[in-house]
Amino acid sequence: MQMRRLGNSDMHISSVGYGAWAIGGSGWQFGWGSQDDSDSIAAIHRSLELGVNWIDTAAVYGLGNSEEVVARALREWRGSRPYVFTKCGLRWDSKGQVQKVLNAGSIRSEVEDSLRRLGVDVIDLYQIHWPPDPDSSELEEGWCTLANLKREGKVRWIGVSNFNVQQLRRARTIAPITSLQPRYSAVHREIEDEILPYCLTQGIGVIVYSPMASGLLTGAMTRERIAGLPKDDWRRGHPDFTEPNLSHNLALVESMRKIAYRHNRFVGEVAIAWTLGHPGVTGAIVGARDARQAEQVMGAGDLLLTDEDVNEIEAFAETAA
Repeated sequence: MQMRRLGNSDMHISSVGYGAWAIGGSGWQFGWGSQDDSDSIAAIHRSLELGVNWIDTAAVYGLGNSEEVVARALREWRGSRPYVFTKCGLRWDSKGQVQKVLNAGSIRSEVEDSLRRLGVDVIDLYQIHWPPDPDSSELEEGWCTLANLKREGKVRWIGVSNFNVQQLRRARTIAPITSLQPRYSAVHREIEDEILPYCLTQGIGVIVYSPMASGLLTGAMTRERIAGLPKDDWRRGHPDFTEPNLSHNLALVESMRKIAYRHNRFVGEVAIAWTLGHPGVTGAIVGARDARQAEQVMGAGDLLLTDEDVNEIEAFAETAA
């Protein structure tokens, strides 16, 4: 597993980290369907055994359940303690509906809840999950609050997620940004034009989420499996999983499958390794819902694609365009 320094921090993180979104389970607006907590803990432990040294979660995942499951996994883990990253700024109501809230009082309440659920004294990386919508000065209020929490010692480093370049610039006038967490995969490449070059020049670490496009690029997703997704899985009906995009995405999988065969690897590993090949990317957040899935994807951290491999993926993208 390759190790890389995250932005301006003292943390050297594995190029692949464990993503705890799906293990939050069902019962909320962006759930992935029901999930067995024992499977989740086994997935986390297997990932750590394979060299992963950081876990990325969020208060909103499973409405607090993901953080609690991560805490259980850490209590039962006998190896070196991994870094724990979490996020704030998404609050929920009694029906599991989510809204963006970045005022100081709300964030201070959230950090105390996350510290309690995670069972830690300090959070290694605390991130604003989403900028305000519509955009407002609450961005500055929220970021100023995170900077204060860092000075107070409740969090070690602070970052943001889903910010554009203009929003990154606004935040940097208040306090340095350790990291940005954007969506990035061979399906979604929007950050290549402006965001990744900006982060690279400014020394902002980038930990990308959904490098396998929320399961599309694992090699295990088929039309039949997608049609059978449970009603409480947010992917059901999403444009990436329906036509006309679905045919393109499944064809991309087949292109990656040929590359995976050459390396004797899984398709998901190729998808992840492709994102890690960009010089602006520090690490990739990779989810797994059981130990078997962890074994199929966490090895991407030591997979180096050849120029031929990358050119094949790029050629497919150009043909599709």
